[in-house]
Amino acid sequence: MDLGLRGKVAIVGGASQGIGFAIARLLAAEGTDVAMVARKADPLAQSVAQIAQQNGGRAFAVPADIRSAADCQLIVASASEHFGRLDILINNDGAPPLGLLAEFDDTAWERAVEQNLMSVVRLSRHALPHLRAAGAGRIINIAALSVLQPMPKFGLSVATWAGVIGYAKTLSLELAAEKITVNTVCPGRIATGRLEKVFGSGAGAPALDDQALAEMSKSIPLGRLGTPDEIAGLIAFLVSPWGAYITGATFHVDGGRGASLT
Repeated sequence: MDLGLRGKVAIVGGASQGIGFAIARLLAAEGTDVAMVARKADPLAQSVAQIAQQNGGRAFAVPADIRSAADCQLIVASASEHFGRLDILINNDGAPPLGLLAEFDDTAWERAVEQNLMSVVRLSRHALPHLRAAGAGRIINIAALSVLQPMPKFGLSVATWAGVIGYAKTLSLELAAEKITVNTVCPGRIATGRLEKVFGSGAGAPALDDQALAEMSKSIPLGRLGTPDEIAGLIAFLVSPWGAYITGATFHVDGGRGASLT
C-alpha cells in the first residue's frame, strides 16, 4: 500500500534508536526525506547511515538537545533549509528519570518540563510556518501509556505528558481549519532499550531475561511486548493523506493493557 508520503519532509526526534529510529526508517522507506534528531552525534550518524543504505527518502542528521530552546529553533531551521520544506513533525525524546514525586526538587521538575512539554511547544511553534506552507501538515507527539494509567515512580512523565495531551488537543482545534492535524500516540510496553533500562535488574545482569519477559507479558492481553515497528506503522498512517480526518486524538498502542475506556 502506497501511503502517499513520497517527497514529504519529516523531523523525527529520538531517532538514533528505538521507536524514533523505527519511525524514521519506515518514513524513509515510504519516500519521505527525514531529519533525524538525537543528542549523541555518533550513534545518530550510524543510524542515518543505516537508513541511507535503503531505497526511499534521504536522511539527514541533526545532533541537538530538545531541552534547549535554541536547539529547538536550530532543528526546524536545519531541516527546512536542508530539504527546502517541512511537512511532518514527530515529537519524541525518551522520558524523565523515575522516582517518587516527593523526592524531586525544582531542578528535576524544570528539566522534565523542558524535555517533555516545552520541547513540544517550541518545536511545534517553529514548525508551524513551514507546515502551513506545506498545505496540510502533521504533528505527532509520542507520550506513553503511563499518562493514561499512572504508575508509582513515573510521576514526572505522567505530569508533563498530561500537559502535552492537553496542548495537543487544544492545538488541533486551533489548526483544524488549516488542515494541520495534531495527534498523540501512547505506547505501552515496547521492546526497546528503554524498557530494559526501566525494568531490568541492572548490576551487570541481563536487562530482561526470558523469565522476566514472560512475566511482563502476562499483564498484556495480547500476551507479548510490542515492537517499535508497530508504533511506526500507526504513525506512518497518521501522517499520510489517509490520516487526514484524524486530529486531536490520543492513541493507546499497548496490546490491550490500558484499562481506561478512553
